[in-house]
Amino acid sequence: MAQLPLSNALKNVRRTTPLVHCITNYVTVNDCANALLACGGSPIMSDEPLDVPDIQTICGGLVLNIGTLNAHTIEGMKAAGAKATELGHPIVLDPVGAGASKLRTETAGMLLDAYDVSVIRGNMSEMKALAGAAAATRGVDVNPDDAVTRDNLAESAAFAKALAAKTGAVIAITGAIDIVADAERAFAISNGSPIMGKITGAGCMLTCVTAAYAVANRDALLEGVVAAIAGMGIAGEVAATRMQPVDGNASFRTYLIDALYNMNGEALDAVARVEEV
Repeated sequence: MAQLPLSNALKNVRRTTPLVHCITNYVTVNDCANALLACGGSPIMSDEPLDVPDIQTICGGLVLNIGTLNAHTIEGMKAAGAKATELGHPIVLDPVGAGASKLRTETAGMLLDAYDVSVIRGNMSEMKALAGAAAATRGVDVNPDDAVTRDNLAESAAFAKALAAKTGAVIAITGAIDIVADAERAFAISNGSPIMGKITGAGCMLTCVTAAYAVANRDALLEGVVAAIAGMGIAGEVAATRMQPVDGNASFRTYLIDALYNMNGEALDAVARVEEV
């Protein structure tokens, strides 16, 4: 990542403490707030349509997570998205479960069409649903047939670049191997731990952390998103090393947030497994 070493992206987050307005699902909202604090950002959670325009005015960026949609939160997303677009703030869209229901798929598409989304972060099944290519999903989990592997890495990268070109957003497809792409370049990231799939909210936390990096690295957005994704993967690896025989997924969640808090730029540069594809 010649334009912006990953450590610089982290330093920018810690230096600026970006305030991120999160409209996220109520299953993971507390963990999302704590992950933002741990990485060096600052969270504010509000989905009230009458409140969010003012809230967005004082923030640097916006997360729109459709994990627990209802009519009220959709209106809040519309109001916040409009204000963020007006102000030129980065918007990170997390299309949780797109393809699993008509409401989720149509809402994700509406948000993408109506507002200036900077980053889309989701699994491959959700991304294919946004692109109109998904045949099936497993709720909020990726369909095994859609998983990014070494065998389909080039094809997955090409898909991500095409979706980036179509939407104008940086695409972050996360899984065992992550793909981050704009219309011109794509990078594969191989950090992480399988235990991350055993807790609710790892993806939601990552979306909020990504928003902090997007706000703090607006002039090098692709590199900032790569740093966020790699950093979360490294945090998962560190958390896994702390697991004791008596520990379970709840302990892992705590260790994961601890690892985000203790992340340093030297470790990020040294341990990140990033390759251009």
